[in-house]
Amino acid sequence: MRVLIVEDEPDLAAAVRDGLRLEAIAADVALDGHKALELLAVNTYAVAVLDRDVPGPSGDDVARSIVASGSATPILMLTAADRLDDKASGFELGADDYLTKPFVMRELVLRVRALARRTPARTPPVLELVGLRVDPFRREVFRDGRYVAVTRKQFAVLEVLMAARGGVVSAEQLLAQAWDDNADPFTNAVRITISSLRRRLGEPWVIDTVPGVGYRIGAGSPAQATGDDDA
Repeated sequence: MRVLIVEDEPDLAAAVRDGLRLEAIAADVALDGHKALELLAVNTYAVAVLDRDVPGPSGDDVARSIVASGSATPILMLTAADRLDDKASGFELGADDYLTKPFVMRELVLRVRALARRTPARTPPVLELVGLRVDPFRREVFRDGRYVAVTRKQFAVLEVLMAARGGVVSAEQLLAQAWDDNADPFTNAVRITISSLRRRLGEPWVIDTVPGVGYRIGAGSPAQATGDDDA
């Protein structure tokens, strides 16, 4: 999952970004409205977390732009404006949720994950496929009832693959959804993460490589040569 944070206080923006990353959520930061609009124009985000009072186009303007574009990205307004009228105006602009400062990071994470599920496809709260059970809220993975300890990045990649429900996900899509804006598009991080995730989940492999296309959750196959990791 990849989230956009629009917040003009650098320390708070960094704290929110780091807090989300600890929950296996990739996050990009925009310190002003201009940067936010630039990022929204080139990336797809599961949720946009907006402070209303940022330089340049305001958070309200960014929200209007998201709504006007027809984007399905849910909007969480995160702001010190806590009056009922402030909240009402935020929802009228198109906000899907509203959280006032100061806030508890755990609550923000829960709200972000809940909003991310509100897609046209309605991703279920717990993802289950071919013996795998992935719980994004608890950040837990089970295979055939056995708990599997995975890293944050492995979890992020697995969550994207599981949400595709057996569909093929390209390396580019995984890089876009499980890494942030600083990721090198020419990196082999996706291949390495897939390879290590396979080993964590154990045999038979449940992540298939579709040569030249990408990866998918499959029915399980025996361990194959290292070259199978290339997509």
